[in-house]
Amino acid sequence: MPATPAWPPQSAPRLFVDAPLGQGVAVPLDGNPAHYLLSVMRVKEGDIVLLFDNRTGEWAAEAHDIRKRDVTLRVVQQTRPLEKVPDFWLCAAPIKKGRIDLVAEKACELGVARLQPVLTRRAVVDRLNLSRLQSHLVEAAEQCGRTALPELPEMVKLSGLLTNWPKGRHLFFADEQGGTPMAQALASRPGPAAFLIGPEGGFDDEERALIRAHPAAVAVSLGPRILRAETAAIAATSIWMALSGDWN
Repeated sequence: MPATPAWPPQSAPRLFVDAPLGQGVAVPLDGNPAHYLLSVMRVKEGDIVLLFDNRTGEWAAEAHDIRKRDVTLRVVQQTRPLEKVPDFWLCAAPIKKGRIDLVAEKACELGVARLQPVLTRRAVVDRLNLSRLQSHLVEAAEQCGRTALPELPEMVKLSGLLTNWPKGRHLFFADEQGGTPMAQALASRPGPAAFLIGPEGGFDDEERALIRAHPAAVAVSLGPRILRAETAAIAATSIWMALSGDWN
């Protein structure tokens, strides 16, 4: 007797749609999403497409009314509820275009709840294209199976970040002058957390003193080697997820 095919099919394409989903909802698509489904993924009438809306979870939808440049997807069944994301923020100084894009992509894949850009004195970039970063977050979520997108607020100055820091959230930061090994620091500090990464040139002395003076701040070490900013962001997030997040 042949095995029952998996449903929804593992090969089904997956898309984010910025509209509430529910049983029977029709989702018309044109432009780039339709081109991706019709020309790249070769979706045919009746094929299943997985959708998520950052509100209600993931849903399976059938393709209907296929035309040259548009298609309608009709939701037939919920496949997963909205996930509970670990309460971890990545606060990162802006770095060069390709590298900050990588940080956004990996932050999403690793499970970060919030990606907060932070302007520091030595940052070589003082503006960010948040629309482009948001696109990277969406693409990463589509690929890795997330049902909830990371928050991406406007960039804030370091002083403003510290002044308005929420009570009860630990602020770990990579200090080039040394600190507690991160795994050891996490062991005694459970609960909501964030990791602060400086720019390519690191924090200056005044910024470092300002951070260290904050009651929530904990200086940590990420090992004996000098890490690029994007490597430190990925490493710190991975350590937190493994020890305090949802990897276990």
